[in-house]
Amino acid sequence: MRPSAVPLSLVVALLAGQVSAHGNHGGGQKPVAVDPNATWMQKHMAEEHHLDQFDAASFFTLHDFNSDGSWDASEIQRTYGLMDPSNAHVPEDRRAAISSQVLNLIDRDRDGRISREEFVRFIDVERRTLPDMGTGPGHHGDDEYEYEIHHWEKYHSNDDSIEDLNHPEDIEHFKKHEQMEAEQERLEQLDKQSIVEANIPAKFRRN
Repeated sequence: MRPSAVPLSLVVALLAGQVSAHGNHGGGQKPVAVDPNATWMQKHMAEEHHLDQFDAASFFTLHDFNSDGSWDASEIQRTYGLMDPSNAHVPEDRRAAISSQVLNLIDRDRDGRISREEFVRFIDVERRTLPDMGTGPGHHGDDEYEYEIHHWEKYHSNDDSIEDLNHPEDIEHFKKHEQMEAEQERLEQLDKQSIVEANIPAKFRRN
């Protein structure tokens, strides 16, 4: 994990103007090697979760995002990375088609949801796998998770100094945090004011 104790304003200041090329990425954890002939599920678990060993039950639980014991259409779409900005271009009808296709494959009682039992049966008994829908490896974490799993763990380590965080991804990530903190501070200041001047109609404002 990145050194979160370091003030973000200091990180951004030190990183400014220190962008390096991707080819200069340093150490960090090696991503899990994936056989080119691996299934989509195996590729997803390796790239998105850095795991090369899993079973049907653990895969299901990991992607039961609201922990209610079943997958609905939105959880299927999230598993396939359709909530990630990288798939923002995918039209709604294609998104709906993907979730419908997966439901048709696994939802045996046709209740519009996939239970753990249905998924385990599909994988372990029927010896099948989730199809590749052409949506990439299935990025489905928030910004923090995606940065950790796809950049920090590949190119950094806990021994890195601030000066080592000089990749374009590092700069963009910490700048975003800086902007979020600034906006939060602005909202807190506004909340402390009994009257927000910007909300007063112009004709009632003092010149």
